[in-house]
Amino acid sequence: MRQPVLLGLAGALALAVLPLVANPYLLFVGNQLAIFVILAVGLNLLVGYCGQLAFSHAALSGIGAYGTALLKVHLGLPFFLALPCGALLATAVGLAISYPALRLSGLYLSLATLAFAQFTLWVFMNWEAVTFGAGGFRVPAPSYPLIGAGLGTYYLSLALAVLLALAAASLVRSRLGRAMIAVRDGEVAAEALGINLLRTKAMAFGLSAFYAGVAGGLQALMLGYMAPESFDLFHMALMKAMIVVGGLGSIAGSVIGAGAVLFLLEGLRAFKGAQEIAFGSLLIAAVVFAPRGLAGALNRLPRWRESYLRRPARDAAP
Repeated sequence: MRQPVLLGLAGALALAVLPLVANPYLLFVGNQLAIFVILAVGLNLLVGYCGQLAFSHAALSGIGAYGTALLKVHLGLPFFLALPCGALLATAVGLAISYPALRLSGLYLSLATLAFAQFTLWVFMNWEAVTFGAGGFRVPAPSYPLIGAGLGTYYLSLALAVLLALAAASLVRSRLGRAMIAVRDGEVAAEALGINLLRTKAMAFGLSAFYAGVAGGLQALMLGYMAPESFDLFHMALMKAMIVVGGLGSIAGSVIGAGAVLFLLEGLRAFKGAQEIAFGSLLIAAVVFAPRGLAGALNRLPRWRESYLRRPARDAAP
């Protein structure tokens, strides 16, 4: 556990000094990476640790983003109030839909949350009096003391990504985290141990929604513009790819998967039509060649190396 934390903190330190040498494009990519990490960690808590295959994460991220942006636009709230309010709104919606949805399981849960995601997207596009419709709207830039809006949002995103990743790593070792893993591994056995299935699933859904809301609010502040297509099914597929490629049930895998998906996304930015093919191929390759994700493959490398180094000694023995 200590080595992944140290590597993560070293990566965060490298990102912290990135603005000293980076151009605005690299600064944007670093900010997007921090947001992707928050999204992936939150989704992994629900899917990887609790075993609930839901497709509402992009919609909940959109609720957090629209909540943050509309509170600034309609009510004039400063960003340090609008951002937590947007995250709490996403959490409340996530908890509200969890109780009817989580009475389902498997494919039925997936379909129910997919329907919710599509309904949310329809609201964003058609409730023009509040959300400004399909054309989107401009979000006022936040103000930070001593530094500009872009740099301030970058450091805010980075700090929140580090804090939320560390909080998730601590959570999965807590009593709630062990209950979530027990539910994932076997609901009947978990219930026999006295675990409240519905409450545990609802807590996982609420935590995942909070992470999505925070990431969505940061996305709104970073882009300075909101549009419904930022939260469609393609973005849901991106989030699923992050945790599958990185590793289900792994906080370190969430970070690695977020970086891998962002690298591929930016590399294919000039080839928009090839992105779906590339991500489909990436998911298939991850499932076939690294079913435990990149984190699982990297975790096995020391064992392979140790086995390889010891093999000649065993072969030479009489």
